[in-house]
This record gives sequence, C-alpha cells and structure tokens, in this order.
Amino acid sequence: MVQDYTEKQTRRFEVDIVGTVEGKELTLVEDFVFDDGELDQRIWVITKLADGTYQGKADDIIGVATGKEVGNALQWQYDFELKMDDSTITVSFDDWLYRQDEMHVFNLTKIKKFGIEVGTITLFFQRQ
Repeated sequence: MVQDYTEKQTRRFEVDIVGTVEGKELTLVEDFVFDDGELDQRIWVITKLADGTYQGKADDIIGVATGKEVGNALQWQYDFELKMDDSTITVSFDDWLYRQDEMHVFNLTKIKKFGIEVGTITLFFQRQ
C-alpha cells in the first residue's frame, strides 16, 4: 500500500515479480496491478559488485540505484520519476527489504522530495 505524509492510504497494489540470473546480473520483471485498474511494469537489471554492494537500472529510475546488505536486510536507494496525473515528479526512494525467512520478505519504503518525507510504501512478499 501507498500512504501519504499524513499516513492516509492513497493506493493499493499487487506486484508479481519474476527473477532470472545470468552471469553476474539479476533481472527482475515487476508487474504491478493497482486498485484503480492501472497496470505498470518495471524491469530491473541488478549487478552485485566486488565490494558486496549492488547497482541497478530500470527505465523509470534516474541514474543508478544502489544497495547494500545489512544483516537480514537490504537497503535499496534510487531516484524515481513518479507519475502524477498527466506529469511526473522526481522523488527519492529509500527501500528497506527485511528477509523474514526463505519464503517471506517485508518491505518498508520512504518516499522523499527535497529531503522531506512525502509518503511511504509497505509491501509483503511471499515466494511462490
């Protein structure tokens, strides 16, 4: 779910993610279905670097996303072109993905504009 800065739920969605590994690259295909019927897809190409950190790219990401593992968590940060009505705005995403066990991941995301938190995303993943 997506919440605004007042913690009001503004959108709900489901995402189906399929990952494939080829060499040092992980490709994640994310298919989104929003509660208003909107469909979206993001394709990430992620590489683990020699120092153990991660870099990734996707079409609607500005520049390169960066990630690092911290215990059972992965922090994933990037700037994103967020669709708003008939335009887009640039926001920063700070994702924290917490592995609960081999089948479950809990994701908390802070969305910021000019360094100010404007929203959050909460997701729960279950491996199929």
